[in-house]
Amino acid sequence: MTTSHRKRSIPGRAQAALVAVALLAGGISHGRELQIEDLYRLQTVSDPQLSPDGRWIAYVVNTSSRERDADESDIWIVNWDGGTPRRLTFTTASEHSPRWSPDGRQLAFLSDRDEASTPAAENEQIWVMDLAGGEAQQRTHFAGAIGSYAWSPEGLRWAVSATLPAPPPQPTPAADKPAPIVIDRLQFKRDVDGYLGVETAQLYLIDAASGAATALTRGPTEALQPNWSPDGREIVYLTKHGADPDAHDNWDLWIMEARVGGARRQLTTNPGVDGDPLLDWGSGPPRFSPDGSRIAYTAGGAPEELWYGLLQIGVVDARGNADAAIAPSVALPTSALDRNALDPRWSGDGRWLYFRLEDDRSMQLARVRVADGRIERLTPAGMVASEFDVGRDGRAVVVATRVDQPGELMAVTPRGLRALTSHNDAWLREVTLASARDIAFDNGAGHSIGAILVEPRGARPAAGRPTLLRLHGGPVAQHQHEFDFAWQLFAARGYTVVAPNPRGSTGRGHAFQKALFAKWGQVDVVDVLAVTDGVVTSGIADPARLGIGGWSYGSILTNYVIASDTRFKAATSGAGIANMLAGYGTDQYVREYEVEIGLPWERTDLWLKLSYPFYRADRIRTPTLFMCGADDFNVPLQGSEQMYQALRRLGVPTQLVIYPGQHHSFDRPVLRADRLQRYLDWYARWLVTPAR
Repeated sequence: MTTSHRKRSIPGRAQAALVAVALLAGGISHGRELQIEDLYRLQTVSDPQLSPDGRWIAYVVNTSSRERDADESDIWIVNWDGGTPRRLTFTTASEHSPRWSPDGRQLAFLSDRDEASTPAAENEQIWVMDLAGGEAQQRTHFAGAIGSYAWSPEGLRWAVSATLPAPPPQPTPAADKPAPIVIDRLQFKRDVDGYLGVETAQLYLIDAASGAATALTRGPTEALQPNWSPDGREIVYLTKHGADPDAHDNWDLWIMEARVGGARRQLTTNPGVDGDPLLDWGSGPPRFSPDGSRIAYTAGGAPEELWYGLLQIGVVDARGNADAAIAPSVALPTSALDRNALDPRWSGDGRWLYFRLEDDRSMQLARVRVADGRIERLTPAGMVASEFDVGRDGRAVVVATRVDQPGELMAVTPRGLRALTSHNDAWLREVTLASARDIAFDNGAGHSIGAILVEPRGARPAAGRPTLLRLHGGPVAQHQHEFDFAWQLFAARGYTVVAPNPRGSTGRGHAFQKALFAKWGQVDVVDVLAVTDGVVTSGIADPARLGIGGWSYGSILTNYVIASDTRFKAATSGAGIANMLAGYGTDQYVREYEVEIGLPWERTDLWLKLSYPFYRADRIRTPTLFMCGADDFNVPLQGSEQMYQALRRLGVPTQLVIYPGQHHSFDRPVLRADRLQRYLDWYARWLVTPAR
């Protein structure tokens, strides 16, 4: 870890951070016990967008409807100076991605509203609302799904990334007799998208008045996240090239004239991922500096490091070089931090880049002065700034969350954070939420392994409480100080929650997260067990009532842990795998496994080594609940089925729950609630009155 090279923050920021913590303390309450039903009252705030004059912030609020068994998102607006937020959309459809017109008079958004005029009603289309009044009007009638879009500087066009649907088979088959699925791609499946055909997202120019669309790109590779130059003459976007784009993740920034047949040129030549187009870390599109001379983006690490490499702020010369053989110069102004830096946005004067800085168990809004690399942290460390926006006049807003406070919109001021919204205050006043603190234990290998501890209110018993170790997904991710409904629900039922960040977790620097490379279930199991030992010896946990569980890689790590140690009396393993060798070719990770582990017929020994929870399933004694979505192409169902079958055959108490129609993330609120209830029932069965 290279903290000795980190730039010093400006004086006074620590004091401002304390003000922010005090402002957020309103979420703590002393009421009734949290219930699963409260899940339907939770409102999730996201995607803040400052108006051009900085006076207003548009944002999205997502809620879950039990009656419709669906999520609903709406556009809201609030004044920078405060006041009551105002809801702008009221349908049961999904309305999101608000974007201001350059003159600030209109607000566009994406929606899947069911309109007869839409060729494919399930596809996202652009709608526009006049802020002076009136109903939103549908402005695009595109045949395909619009993924992202951006207003042109003069407000007359949109640059759009969209995917046209495949032509229907001829003759059209009956609904109950579908046509064959023909596969001829290297990457042939992706979660939610399903089996992949030859259709790819391409760039289009759409006239904002008529909705007429003109194709700008075409080909076998995606063109994503378009954004405009300040003069409206060029568009920057992300794409990758090569004989087979499926064979690599070498995404680069390209720039093209904003017209059909316009000249285009490549801006970045890093062999790894530039722009983070598919990892969904919220990096946003590449962005021009106010004078149009530079472009900021999220720069990935070396391709051989996959997701274990650091994400950094990159700045590239937008004008290129007179010699086409010489790549434009690239600067990495946050490289000395040794931390992931995401989603860069320019200040109005072009002197600063604002970004989200991931640190140990937190995510802060920060900014770097481009001239000298000076770093300023603008929000406190004991919370998470999940999203933000910066206006032309330097005003900044964040969605801020803490373990005992769901995310709300905050204005960033010299005195700290000022609350702009309070969507969750009503139900928070009724319930008792647990707070959290940081703990850490030595792993015996020279590392201090941190964790977040969430304890029920009240005196701790001398023997400790029943304790759940909850393991994060990723594998490259971290537990951080943000609101987690499941943690609070467990605490309400009397469990202590321990959320460890073993090696492989982010927030601790490149070396710490790279330590897990090709060592799944080895270094991280050591760290999880070190934290387990720590909470037991310190009296936090009852050693006879230890549970463990997680989703995705958290499930995979759970499988590794219970195959290595029999002390856990209950486990929940959701959307995981243990038989890595048998999983090759069944999920969406066609490239990543090959880079990290090698091809199965070339590195069979390593594939088998990483599959030990399945091939050594006879060592498992922990009653385990396996769960998965039936249509999960991220970590397919077969991984859970195999482990269930193994434990069932061995006589270890187990159960398998399959959620029909669900992917890696569930889109049905009723099933998300069902999953929580099954967690509670399983842990209660084995941990509340255990045999001693």
